[in-house]
Amino acid sequence: MKVYNLACPLDHRFEGWFASEEDCLSQQDKGMLACPVCDSTDISRMPSAPHIAKSSSSELTVSKTDVGSLSGDVVALTDPDHSHLEAQVQAAFLKGMRELMGRSEDVGNSFAEEARKIHYKESPERSIRGQTTLDEAEALREEGIDVLAMPLMPAFKNTLQ
Repeated sequence: MKVYNLACPLDHRFEGWFASEEDCLSQQDKGMLACPVCDSTDISRMPSAPHIAKSSSSELTVSKTDVGSLSGDVVALTDPDHSHLEAQVQAAFLKGMRELMGRSEDVGNSFAEEARKIHYKESPERSIRGQTTLDEAEALREEGIDVLAMPLMPAFKNTLQ
């Protein structure tokens, strides 16, 4: 089993597990390798070193200096090789975003207007998404309309909708 560190042009890093180097190259040539975050098939292998798992090296630890500088509900974790966690978090985020996109209607720039219609029962109740200004979102909140602001990064525009 070969494990390679891979990356796309947007520097999303992830691991690929292959039966052999030839298997990796074959999948790459056929366009079968895709970034789990942006779905790009322009994948390159990153330098990697062999890793021998030891119980102490695979544990996540919280250092006293990290804890001392934290406030609220934030927890800082340190791990000598956390790239596998980064890839898992990216994949989970993308999966969640795709689910949100799939369960909501895109109303585009009419978001504030449509949210008010739904709130005041002038339109059927449903989940919507779209674009609005920060001022308009704040005005919706003041009217008692729950709004969740989510930035839509450019890499997601084509892959989620």
